[in-house]
Amino acid sequence: MAHFALQPTESELQHLADEYWQEAGNREQELEQAAFEAGAAIRGGDYSLPNLEAIVRWKSERVVHYLIGNSQAKIRQVLAIAASPDTPVKQAVEALISLRGIDVPIATAILSAISPERYNVLDFRALEALGNPRHNIEFYAEYVEFCRRIAERGIVKPQDGLPGPTALHALDRALWEWSRKHTG
Repeated sequence: MAHFALQPTESELQHLADEYWQEAGNREQELEQAAFEAGAAIRGGDYSLPNLEAIVRWKSERVVHYLIGNSQAKIRQVLAIAASPDTPVKQAVEALISLRGIDVPIATAILSAISPERYNVLDFRALEALGNPRHNIEFYAEYVEFCRRIAERGIVKPQDGLPGPTALHALDRALWEWSRKHTG
């Protein structure tokens, strides 16, 4: 079982989440906005390559060109699995990483954009802020549960008016910002 040790204090989290958005440049804000709009479209049943591309571009522009190696049918099938509220975390991640160009961190970004109330992004900065640099599917399932518990405690509030306006996504921002500030 993974061990998480929250590096920032709980009292810092909301400020860090707010600071993340303030410090993000226009391009980063636009990419995040587009990703969460695409996630909402996928949640609504539009399992298209352009929606998938918008989310992947948000997290890794260099991966986008790999997406065209996947058939439309495969993309539709995988996004339907990932968007279903009944799909367990591991199964959703496994479906997404079956696509060409998608690894666990990108899969978690896709899940976060589709269902920001259920998932958050697994990236090196968030992991660093939790004192744990490794990741795989099992680890991600434990990570999501840990982060959900923090978000459910109400320490970090949903950031209304921002993409993915949930406490879980605000926690993503807070952890990322803490890592950025502490590693230079």
